[in-house]
Amino acid sequence: MPEQQHDFRSRCSIARSLEILGDKWTLLVVRDLMWHGKHTFQELQGSEEKMPTNLLSQRLKRLMEWGAVRREAYQDRPVRYRYDLTERGKELEPILLQIMGWGHAHLGGGRYDPVQGRTVVDSDD
Repeated sequence: MPEQQHDFRSRCSIARSLEILGDKWTLLVVRDLMWHGKHTFQELQGSEEKMPTNLLSQRLKRLMEWGAVRREAYQDRPVRYRYDLTERGKELEPILLQIMGWGHAHLGGGRYDPVQGRTVVDSDD
């Protein structure tokens, strides 16, 4: 996939990554695609965070433009799409695991275990 042309505000890799991923919703879309088995717009919209439909559309479009998500029609009338992470999108997993671990340690949140497919509590809690 050709590299997306974008006029970044900074030469810093962190700042550039945050321009793509650093809002309240984008990584939650990636989380749901990666671990929660949600692949349709309706499934993604049904997440407990209740992302507004216009924001979900924008985030999916941005992730597709940057090559992290691909979509494929699974129904013709009306056209409905399935969304999946590309290899580039799957490369975000270690970042999500780190953010999740930090939140679990410092904010008292649940920790989702992708291997078990459920939220777990550490034995030392």
